[in-house]
Amino acid sequence: MKVYTRSLLLILIAAYILATPAQAQQYKLEDVRNYPFPTALTGSAKTSRITWAMDEIGKRNVYVAEAPDFKARKLTAYLEDDGQEISSLSLTPDGQWVVFVRGGDHGSNWNDDEPVNVNAKAEPPKVEIHAVSFDGKKHIRVGEGDEPAIAPDGKQLVFMRKGAAWIAPLDGTAPAKLLFTPRGPLNDLQWAPDGSAIAFVAQRQDHAFIGVYKFTDSAVTWMAPSFHRDRSPRWSPDGKSLVFVRTEGIGGKPQPLLQPQHQPWSIWKVNLVDQRATQLWKAPATLAGNLPATHGGSNLHWAAKDRIIFVSAADGWSHLYSLSADGGEPTLLTPGNFMVEHVNLNADRTEIYFSANTGKDSKDIDRRHIARVPVDRASMTVLSEGPNLEWTPTVTGDGKHLAFITSIGQQPPLPAVLNLEQKKNFSTNTKVLGKELIPGSFPVNQLVTPEQVIFSAPDGKKIHAQLFRAKRKAGKKPAIVYIHGGPSRQMLLGWNYSEYYSNAYATNQYLASLGFDVLSVNYRMGIGYGDAFQRVGKNGENGAEEYQDIVAAGRWLAAQQDIDARRIGVYGGSYGGYLTNMALAKDSKLFAAGVSIHSLSERTQDSDGSLGPNRYEKAPDHLEASKTAWASSPIAYLETWTSPVLLIHGDDDRNVSFAHSIDLYKRLSEKGVELETLVIPDDTHHWMKYGNLMKVNQAMVNFFIKQLKP
Repeated sequence: MKVYTRSLLLILIAAYILATPAQAQQYKLEDVRNYPFPTALTGSAKTSRITWAMDEIGKRNVYVAEAPDFKARKLTAYLEDDGQEISSLSLTPDGQWVVFVRGGDHGSNWNDDEPVNVNAKAEPPKVEIHAVSFDGKKHIRVGEGDEPAIAPDGKQLVFMRKGAAWIAPLDGTAPAKLLFTPRGPLNDLQWAPDGSAIAFVAQRQDHAFIGVYKFTDSAVTWMAPSFHRDRSPRWSPDGKSLVFVRTEGIGGKPQPLLQPQHQPWSIWKVNLVDQRATQLWKAPATLAGNLPATHGGSNLHWAAKDRIIFVSAADGWSHLYSLSADGGEPTLLTPGNFMVEHVNLNADRTEIYFSANTGKDSKDIDRRHIARVPVDRASMTVLSEGPNLEWTPTVTGDGKHLAFITSIGQQPPLPAVLNLEQKKNFSTNTKVLGKELIPGSFPVNQLVTPEQVIFSAPDGKKIHAQLFRAKRKAGKKPAIVYIHGGPSRQMLLGWNYSEYYSNAYATNQYLASLGFDVLSVNYRMGIGYGDAFQRVGKNGENGAEEYQDIVAAGRWLAAQQDIDARRIGVYGGSYGGYLTNMALAKDSKLFAAGVSIHSLSERTQDSDGSLGPNRYEKAPDHLEASKTAWASSPIAYLETWTSPVLLIHGDDDRNVSFAHSIDLYKRLSEKGVELETLVIPDDTHHWMKYGNLMKVNQAMVNFFIKQLKP
């Protein structure tokens, strides 16, 4: 038997610690959630300069880079975790100025341009437009406003302020002034190519007009006004015409509520000289022919060669189409079983760059890669491949570089550039920007690689999921089902391009590090698996058909030999919170505990399919629809809700009313369900304050440890 002196023992212990790999040590929640997250990547129209916003634990700033070295440089110096997002980021065509909006919550369903005051300051922050010179030497506060659009000459911008259009010089030499204020509110300001006019949309509740303001006579001309809702005006290169999307106005005979309806839309062209409008294309009268419910909607563009580019799911997938500016049959540019997102044209408008869930690997349906296609023919090339993910492509104005955001392995997302003139291998020739911004404590080598799981729902539909498998050697593990919100979202085999869902990815990684297997479910109604998967008929308040996918996920976990079927939890936010409530209310025997974050508690109809509550004429199935909506509501099943739950909600939520959680809290309290709560004052649906986000994450983790750990 060896006998060690105290000094020698300390030396041996120290040597063991130094020799032990980092992955053997348990990291902290703040370690896996301290990464910077990039958004709003864009470039200038004529140079190699790019810009993006970066959220570094709540401190949101603008970064820039330029050829040849593309070194990331912080342009602003906001140092407080104050919940002020950066949006509408853009560069002047010559790359000399960066313009952005600071404030608001632009992912909201309502009041997205209203101030967010997470720190309860006596004087709330304002939603303001800023212009900063690319060299960082000048910072101009343009003033309160939203949705800025830079003039083609880069010298001035128009923007929205309280529903009206304003104009201001970029260099701050004069204050902003009111430009025009027709009845609105207004949105989607679009400069004519020569800067002589501005097209816009005037929203008028049950209808909407396209207007054109001309600087020559300071007057607004309405383009083919009708009983419809027009949107997305886009200029022809010569500035003589516009194309736009036309949808139906609100009204007509009440339609059945429980039967999915085709929502007609079409593409029109209008001549500015005589305001003569022509329908170029009409969507097929099918459910797949509805407007795409994916990123960018119709993604309407007037490209080179007089081609009109748009996205439609008419063939069952959200694909790019090319249409002659004179009309005719559109050309399908991107055939195949995949969807397109993040659509951008290059500077000369001859090519379209986009992200898509396709590639050589069958697992690419659960990833994102970069692809491109000419504007006039179906000759698509997938530029990236493999297990990494890439999204939001933009080509620099000189056409030499492709900028995008990428996640390589378990590295958090960062901007990257590829030299288009020297590309031989996408991954090896990609330069990632800002690696130095990832803290040294981030546990990149300790994260698990999510596994693709495909299982069948009770009705036979194939459901995709990602399994975060805990690294535990012996014994049966607890498990958790994660349910995303939306519901038009898709979780991926890697980091998500949404900051909200990147947080869920990091949290699932942390739960796995604690010994939980986590199954992230892409239930029906989500994107990525075709229009028929996304537009199921009996979903939501019409029957909650998607809930069976959540039950199937729980049962799949329960059937695994290394999972303790008595210790399966469930959590989700927003629509995922609604389905979490359904799981706990209907299947407490399967789901032992849950965390419901800013969730819906009931789905009963706010109307009966008529134009107003007092209108005599009702939808033919309005009584049945009301019964179905109640049967699709979690509170209809409170009698069988026995599992403990943690309810979390921010009271400035602009997506799901705080009232839903009040209602659910009162009902569960009266029933005597084991209940914990966390209320976040003055924050929104998207946890604009990092400190609040971490409170939510930690409370959820602590709850699952308490309820599910042995």
